[in-house]
Amino acid sequence: MLARLRRIPFAVQVLLGLVIGIALGLVARAMGPVPGSFVDGVLVPGTDANWLTSTLTTIGNTFVGLLRAIVVPLIVTAIIVSIANLKQVSNAARLAGQTLLWFAITSLIAVSIGIGLGLLTRPGDRSSVDAGLATYEGGSGSWWDFLTGLVPANFLGLEGGADGVSFNILQLIVVSVAIGIAALKVGAAADPFLSVTRSVLAIVQKVLWWVILLAPIGTVGLIGKAGASYGWGSLGSLGVFVGAVYAGLAIVLLVVYPVLLKLHGLSPLRFYAGAWPAIQLAFVSRSSIGTLPVTQRVTEADLGVPRSYASFAVPLGATTKMDGCAAIYPALAAIFVAGFFDVDLSITDYLLIALVSVVGSAATAGVTGAVVMLTLTLSTLGLPLAGVGLLLAVDPILDMGRTATNVTGQALVPTIVAKREGLLDLDRFNSTRTADPLAPVEQRDGVDADLRSPQQV
Repeated sequence: MLARLRRIPFAVQVLLGLVIGIALGLVARAMGPVPGSFVDGVLVPGTDANWLTSTLTTIGNTFVGLLRAIVVPLIVTAIIVSIANLKQVSNAARLAGQTLLWFAITSLIAVSIGIGLGLLTRPGDRSSVDAGLATYEGGSGSWWDFLTGLVPANFLGLEGGADGVSFNILQLIVVSVAIGIAALKVGAAADPFLSVTRSVLAIVQKVLWWVILLAPIGTVGLIGKAGASYGWGSLGSLGVFVGAVYAGLAIVLLVVYPVLLKLHGLSPLRFYAGAWPAIQLAFVSRSSIGTLPVTQRVTEADLGVPRSYASFAVPLGATTKMDGCAAIYPALAAIFVAGFFDVDLSITDYLLIALVSVVGSAATAGVTGAVVMLTLTLSTLGLPLAGVGLLLAVDPILDMGRTATNVTGQALVPTIVAKREGLLDLDRFNSTRTADPLAPVEQRDGVDADLRSPQQV
């Protein structure tokens, strides 16, 4: 039986999990209102969830917890190795600059679309959400906190609290980048360290592949919990806002990205066929970091980006390239909050939204961090942080589309830059063969990819 399941393509497994999750979520919601859920925009009080909702919640939380557990070693080793790999690339500084430039260009386009849709739809003026939900207990993502947060409190930015040890991904990135650059500067003396780091990265990626194999089951729990907790009531009260966000994501995915690909002589259909496994996993996992191994695999194996460059650009994008979470969403959300609280925004405010989206996207780094970016935007504009509470009802529903857009951009930019620099393997990009993300990757360029899934172990 298990052997038969392994023969089912991974994409089909995830889609089946999505369908089953939706069905179970609807059944769970029909069994009775879930404590902490929203019915017609009103928070439902209570103490105990029904058994089906509790089961779905446990499955979803376990999957996300496994992803989070692997984040710290994955980010540290992936960034150190990716920076060290730049010495294998000619014009490494130019490649890094081009990558960051295209990150900024696409983010600016995305935030402009978000602002335009916000001005067109005025979602805050048309919302029927209960004003009593306008509470937010979390912290503010102020610029000062953002800047001071770059300074590591300790070696890995780990913090202890009532819920155990947590981590600051921004600090992880800063530490990892510093170590990677130092390893490059040290030269031959750092070779043993880099060898060990590459080995650790390979082990971490293997463990993460095992977690990714659970994605279909995790999808059942995550989607089922969302359906049980949020249903259609919250969508009704915030329907214009949800529709505007998904319209913006669709414009970026189906118009902006294809146009950019066409301008560079690349087929949008081939790009999406190659990137689809990563996009699909991002949609259900809501984690750019958790999707990183699949994103890197399809970028190399299907899109033809050289490994020496992809191993730098894709991990960097997974932590800083967020067209969905850091551009479209905060722009529309800020306009929603301003409209809801009857605050007029000036041209300067809209320019600030664009600036925050392009410069501050690193604040969303990690697993589902759009709320951080939203509080940063609202704080910069002086808008009430209580507005965050209004949008939490639909955040999981929006986060699926946001993360899928993020990951698509994380694969798109390396592909475009590689094409512009004459590095892209066009034969591989134009090939109709699309590799299963869990299948072995053949040896190429004299380097064994060794990205086999646990199924082949």
